[in-house]
Amino acid sequence: MARRRQSVTIKHVAADAGVSLQTVSRVINNEPNVRPKMQERVQASIDKLGYVPSIAAQRMSGSKSYLILALNDRERTVESWRAREGNDWVDQMLLGGMLTCAEHGYRMIIELVDTHNDHVEKELQAVLSSLRPDGVMLTPPHSDNPLIVKLFADAGLPFARIGSQSRGPGIAISMDDAGSARKATEHLLAYGHKRIGFIAGPPDYELSGWREDGWRGAMAKAGLGTAGLSQAGDFSEQSGSVAARALLGCAEPPTAIIASNDQMALGALKVAREMSLDVPSDLSLISFDNSPLVKFAQPPLTAIDQPIAETASVAAQAIIEANRGEDSNASSHIVQARLVERQSVALPCPARPAPPAAEGS
Repeated sequence: MARRRQSVTIKHVAADAGVSLQTVSRVINNEPNVRPKMQERVQASIDKLGYVPSIAAQRMSGSKSYLILALNDRERTVESWRAREGNDWVDQMLLGGMLTCAEHGYRMIIELVDTHNDHVEKELQAVLSSLRPDGVMLTPPHSDNPLIVKLFADAGLPFARIGSQSRGPGIAISMDDAGSARKATEHLLAYGHKRIGFIAGPPDYELSGWREDGWRGAMAKAGLGTAGLSQAGDFSEQSGSVAARALLGCAEPPTAIIASNDQMALGALKVAREMSLDVPSDLSLISFDNSPLVKFAQPPLTAIDQPIAETASVAAQAIIEANRGEDSNASSHIVQARLVERQSVALPCPARPAPPAAEGS
């Protein structure tokens, strides 16, 4: 049987160039304290042997780990994975973050943390100690958790707060949630809708409030009231169903509904069917996120496309620049979302009485 070819390691490069492992590591990391002739000598050995630097080799200098840590909410992420609902938040975050990291010789690793855990500080300190990341990417609701933000600020690590507009340490990166909700509302107003309902997300996500603010602002600008047109959910399909029943079962039900995420929108779609309402003839519906779920709904849902991959890319780039001592000239970034039109919006139907409540409501 043929022998497997031995992979080239940093030790082979050091032996070929006749230098120490630390010198090779400094060359790999482009550190300034290496003489040009030594740089050329080591690089020649790297090229000759076909050596590809590993993170372990890059970390030998002790200055950098070349790892960026991304933290996501444990409870909701695990729940979504187990339900196999098609929520692609993590996939999109990895797509944008990992590709940008790879361009600069970094790697990205994701950890799931429960922001409500009393031991979150101890858990995160253990992660920092074992991984020694060069920066951290926080996603909602971690982005505005004072304890988590303070922990990374005290550690002196560059970190980005995705989905945050709050002042404070770190780099705030927003997807313009208020503007996106305003855009969705204005789209429905342009179709002639005047009673537009809104299903908000949970209060521990600050973006839930921003989206509701955007809807209220657009309605106020159009001279329309919002009394009785708002219900709160928790980003689950069931909560969307409960909220939709409340909205559609009132004396003057809305002719359109905006849901703060795809799962709640699907819950609203299910309730509309139970009430014998056709979407979009009887009820127009717009969702947030634009995950694969809504593309295959019947009808396919018009949605605010959240630029998650682009946002993660911006976050990774900002962290890498901070590690290089580069000034991005901005303490916050806004990544614009877009509205994707499908078949769930139409002209409002003539005034109709409130439909009978569905069984089990």
